[in-house]
Amino acid sequence: MSTDSANNARPSDDRAFFGHPRGLSTLFFTEMWERFSYYGMRAILMLYMTTAVATGGLGWSAADAAPIYALYAASVYFLPLIGGWIADRFIGAKRATFVGGIIIMLGHFTLAFPMMPTFYAGLILVAIGTGFLKSNISAMVGDLYSKEDERRDAGFSIFYMGINIGGFLAPLICGYLAQNAQFRAWIEGIGFDPNSSWHFGFACAGVGMALGLVQYVLGRRNIKNVGNLPQAEAKPVADAGAASSAPTQDPGYIVKMVVIILAAVAVIGFAAISQGFSYALSYVLMPTVVVAALIGVFITGTQDKLTRDDWKRLAVLMILFLFSTIFWMGFEQAATSFNLFADKLTDNRIFGWEFPASWLQSVNSLLIVIFAPIVGAVWMALGKRQPSDAVKFSLGLLFAGIGFLVVAYAASLTTGGKVSPMWLVLVYFFHTIGELCLSPVGLASMTKLAPARMISLMLGVWFLSISLGNYVAGMIAGEFVADAAVLTRIFMIVAGVLVGAAVLLFALSPFVKRLYTTPQEMVPVEPA
Repeated sequence: MSTDSANNARPSDDRAFFGHPRGLSTLFFTEMWERFSYYGMRAILMLYMTTAVATGGLGWSAADAAPIYALYAASVYFLPLIGGWIADRFIGAKRATFVGGIIIMLGHFTLAFPMMPTFYAGLILVAIGTGFLKSNISAMVGDLYSKEDERRDAGFSIFYMGINIGGFLAPLICGYLAQNAQFRAWIEGIGFDPNSSWHFGFACAGVGMALGLVQYVLGRRNIKNVGNLPQAEAKPVADAGAASSAPTQDPGYIVKMVVIILAAVAVIGFAAISQGFSYALSYVLMPTVVVAALIGVFITGTQDKLTRDDWKRLAVLMILFLFSTIFWMGFEQAATSFNLFADKLTDNRIFGWEFPASWLQSVNSLLIVIFAPIVGAVWMALGKRQPSDAVKFSLGLLFAGIGFLVVAYAASLTTGGKVSPMWLVLVYFFHTIGELCLSPVGLASMTKLAPARMISLMLGVWFLSISLGNYVAGMIAGEFVADAAVLTRIFMIVAGVLVGAAVLLFALSPFVKRLYTTPQEMVPVEPA
């Protein structure tokens, strides 16, 4: 969505929501409930697939479940690239967000039915719906502010708090419904199969998305001036001929995009024929579509006739994309290998009372809520002396690497039995600090450095880095076995990759900063 529409957004004196535009409240709560639905299902998905059939799960091994999870999680963050492009060119971010919320809700309710066809259909629907919603709602947050509005970065921090309030509550509620023995006994007492408790958890995620849609509709007055198509905003009503011709595309551009899609299909099809469908699905599909998507972004930039400075800033975003992917490769182990570690190798008891392993998925979000204001205050206190975006990214990678050193040590202790859950809490602490150094900065950078016509598309690229990170994280989780030596080796390798990436990016940071500095202006760095 074009940031040109910021001229039509709420004026700078709109401070109705904690000093921010009133529209931020609508987007805050919509995203909070959408993330409730996502993190609620995410907390129990891997556990559901690897739990024995006798207790309601699918009974799959980690090696079988991990590729399915990897493909699903990668799709959730890949499809916003397409959803952002559709919104930018055809339907606008506001409408795309609403359509996406409906599809997400239907996906979670589909997962509530205990059948294999509905399991796969539910995952597909959630992924498609997230593709429409995720990048577009973030674009609308950026569109609430003019480029000169100093509240923009703080607004994204508040928005990020909404994400993590939903992420904190969801595993507690959905995890309780899915795994708690007392709840299973209760539903058995009223005539339900106790093994259906997992599907109560999935249904709860759908209820969360439904609540988000209700408040999005009720608050639509607050966002009436954002999320609209740039063409509709820019064209005078009298200029009917120009308005009707605005959405057209250069035929050569369309041909190029079709060629990319056909080439990607050919690569995947060849892999399926030569190596088998499951191989193509697990190992070829996502890398191929990621490469095709990045080529498509380049072609879109050519179509839009970007300036030299635009290309330099896109180069910065591509560098951040690469290192963001490495970060999320480690961070997203939370829902896969760390979740299995919590379930199989952690003593999940407090004063003799055993809690569901999925509850540990709430720790990161709780720590975000606690530490986000502190990290933000540090950046604000540093003012113009705060580090550049690239240095903040390198700090994020370093903290993520330290977290893996901690979990590698904890894994080495499992030779003597299960370990304390506090080891995972400590891991999540380091990963949380790393996330706060990287994630809000990445979102804000995309909205400020991207060319105006490519805002939603470049937010899609940001989520594409998370997509690829999720994919790699899921594939690593396929190596999970409850063996101390194996897990220690895997976690140490990941730690080495993260720390090495941190050192490399820190060394490159002066070069990266020069790319988005022009003789006329210095683009300010983004506080978290």
